[in-house]
This record gives sequence, C-alpha cells and structure tokens, in this order.
Amino acid sequence: MSIFSRGILAALPLFAAALLSCAGNLPGLREPANLRTVLEQVMPDAMSDGIVKLAVLINERPGENAWQFIGAAVSEGRSMGFIVDAFALSAENETERFEDLAGGIAAADYDGLVFVNGEMDFAYDILKPISDNGIKIVSFEALAFRQGRSVPGLIATFQDDYGLARLSLETLIRNTSGENGRPPRVLRIVTERGVTFMDRHDWEFNEFVRGGRIIEAGRIVLGSTENARASAMTAVFQTLPDFPAGSVDALWVPWSEFAVGAITAIEQSGRQDIKLFSTGISSESMRFMRRNRNIWPATSVVDPALAGTVTMRLLAVSLAGEDASLKENSFYFAPQPVMTSDLNRAVNVSNLSVMLPDWSGSDGLFDGYGWMLDLKEAAARSSLISVFASWPGLPPPEEGAGR
Repeated sequence: MSIFSRGILAALPLFAAALLSCAGNLPGLREPANLRTVLEQVMPDAMSDGIVKLAVLINERPGENAWQFIGAAVSEGRSMGFIVDAFALSAENETERFEDLAGGIAAADYDGLVFVNGEMDFAYDILKPISDNGIKIVSFEALAFRQGRSVPGLIATFQDDYGLARLSLETLIRNTSGENGRPPRVLRIVTERGVTFMDRHDWEFNEFVRGGRIIEAGRIVLGSTENARASAMTAVFQTLPDFPAGSVDALWVPWSEFAVGAITAIEQSGRQDIKLFSTGISSESMRFMRRNRNIWPATSVVDPALAGTVTMRLLAVSLAGEDASLKENSFYFAPQPVMTSDLNRAVNVSNLSVMLPDWSGSDGLFDGYGWMLDLKEAAARSSLISVFASWPGLPPPEEGAGR
C-alpha cells in the first residue's frame, strides 16, 4: 500500500467522526435521533425486548421472483432498523418441514411476519397459531380462510390478479384478429382449483368467454405448480397435435413458469400459427420472448420487488399501530404490460425500469409516515457509526446507537 493510500485511510475515521459530531450543527439540519429511542417511541410493544425482529416466509422454492421479493422486503425492513430473517421453502414439496418452520416462527421471539403464497385453508392453519402468539402478519398472495373465518388483524396484499388477466386478455384480443370479426379462439392452461391467483385468472377468462369476446377452444389441465416448466412443456407438446394449424389463434398461459415450458413445446412442435400470451415475467421468460417475437407478443406483470418493499412497509405500519386505511384490510398491486417488441438484450427483470417508468416505483405507497423517515435516518446513522467505530482512533458509539 502506498504512503498516499495509508494517509487517506488514516484521515477517513477522523473525517467521519467530525462529520457525525457536526451534523446537528449544520444550518437546516437537526440532530438525528438514536435508533433505539425512535423504535421505542414508534413501536413500544415490539421493542419490549430491545429489538424489532421480523420474519419473511415464502411458500415456494426460491426462484428469481422470490429472491426479488425477499431482497426488497429484507432491505426495506433493515432500512428501518429491524432485524429481518428470510425463509423460502415449498410446502407442497416438503410439508412437514414447512409446518415445523412455521411452528418455530410462532414459538420464537418474532414481532412480525411477512407470509407469501398459500391456499385458503392451508394459509389459515399456518398463520392462525402465529397470530395467536401476538405476531403481526402481512401476507402476499395468500388468502387465509377456514370455514368463513380469517386470521384476526391480518393485512393481505395481492397482485391485482383480475387486472393481470384482464390486461393480458385485452392484449391478446388486440393482437389476434379472427376472420370476419370472429372472436379469437383460445386454448388455455389451467390448474386444479385452490391456487388463489390461478383461480382469479380463471374467473376473469370465463368472464371474457361469457361476454363473447373470446372463444375457449380447449383446456390444458395441470395438476400441480411443482415442476411447472416441465409439466407445461409436456402437456402442451402432447396437446398441440389435437389442434391442427388454423384451428386455434392463441394459447393463454397464466404464469411465467408455465409460459417458459409452453413456448419450449411450441418451438419443438414447429408451430408458428399460435400466439402465446401470459401473465408474469422472469429474466428467462424475457429471453424466450425475444427469441420468439412473432409467437409471444406480450405479457402482463407486477413487480415482485415492489411487492416486497410495500408489504414490509405495511408490516411496519401494523407494528406501529397505525391505520393504513385499507378497504377490507387488503391492498392490490396494479399490473403493467410488457411488449416483446420493446425488449432488447440489455433488459432483464432487475433493470426493467428502463422501459417501464413505474417499475419498482414505490414512492407514495405507504411511505408518508413521518416516523418511517425518522427510523430510516436513525438506522442509516446507526450503521455509519457501527462501520466507522471499528477503525482505530474513533471512540465507541453512543449507548444504543448500533446493534
């Protein structure tokens, strides 16, 4: 290391200490509050043991969208000074292990939980014991009901699944013109009932059929969301020979994982006569969309990172005892269209905002609480003190400033 580099490193701790000590004396700035003090003021019940500790539990094997949700939720929680643990496991694939994990969360010293994905009865059975232990819960894509009863105090967030399906089907109609104004003939993928977002997509599709806007040419029924790509690829490949060229205008696929399998089957079958429309997106599905521009014109999407950020904010609002002013304690994320014609090789899910201005745009979504800004300022200061305090020449941080 050069003498010049050593000089910079030696000066940095002194500069940081001076910056922190003088911040409160700069014009227009107030002395930032101690993180622990702000947490105790904002959410005293959660801070009764000295920390706010949260869990994120995702009921699926961790894929790209799950990681985006987890990353955003954990980052948002930690930005407010919370300790956040995250777990992702498929209950369908490992039921006992998942139930043990949920039971462990219920018995541990967590103050709040973000729960993702769950059918009604299952979600109720998982979440009710956690709620009974005084843990606040916000769910995403999980409607917890058993025999007409929900989990007390639960805040539920969802993709606008009806809107996603509607936007996708409207795009399908605009891009598939039948002869003499005939509605497009659509082959669709469905699953067994009980998967909330699939059930909502099915309902919206049926509304389009009842309204005479599309014709249902047939169904490809998949029994499970496990091994989604392989299941969809096999089922579509086996079904396409039953629908010769010219008999179907489009294949409608209500999930990006199914869509990747479906487009693979269409490629292998050499079918250029059927267009594919979908809901959901991943970096891999975008790659297939670019490769099959004439077959897969569009999808409709909700940003999983936006959902993670906002769901964590709602959990903070619940812990603070604030009123989020939600109708029926529910919030829905609006969908956006993604047109294949707009995609290029530089665009993936993480930087989709370059073509969708509102992608990951969380401003204004439950961030208008003054205490939330106070927490973030105090947490940022606490982190800065913790980093610089490890260098020689700095005194230890003030009591309670970092953890």
